Amino acid sequence: MIIEKVLGNLHDLPASRAQYAGLHQEKVVLPSSQLVKRIQRVTTDHGNEIGIRLQPGSGDLRDGDILHLAETNMIVVSVLPTDVLVIAPRSVHEMGVVAHSLGNRHLQAQFFDGASEYGAEVMVCQYDHTVEDYLRHVGVPYDRQERVMPVPFRHAEHSH
Repeated sequence: MIIEKVLGNLHDLPASRAQYAGLHQEKVVLPSSQLVKRIQRVTTDHGNEIGIRLQPGSGDLRDGDILHLAETNMIVVSVLPTDVLVIAPRSVHEMGVVAHSLGNRHLQAQFFDGASEYGAEVMVCQYDHTVEDYLRHVGVPYDRQERVMPVPFRHAEHSH
């Protein structure tokens, strides 16, 4: 089977989800790094091999994406948690200094507000021991966690 488009996302569906209630969910478990790949061969948690060939310009895969829908089952993307640093600067100044330092290291960060699942204004980046050492050294509050990120971290392209 070749998947050429995402049919929807379980997290975006209305709370009722009645049409999907009785369906068995077969999962394609992926690390965050594979969410950006347009063409790949994957295996479901039931051992079924499928191909994914998304059209150019389609968005990255996300946790909960529905890849296939049939009468009795569906195939859904399940993303593995990523080792991250959740950084909670105490001021705009502290945030600016940390963001500048992360930018110099070409690390991608994602930002969340107080209404997010984090319950505070935080920036999140992939775990890196040198960043953890830096945060400890400058005294910025942070926590190391395993999280399923809403969008994948991308390698930052760079040239001078």
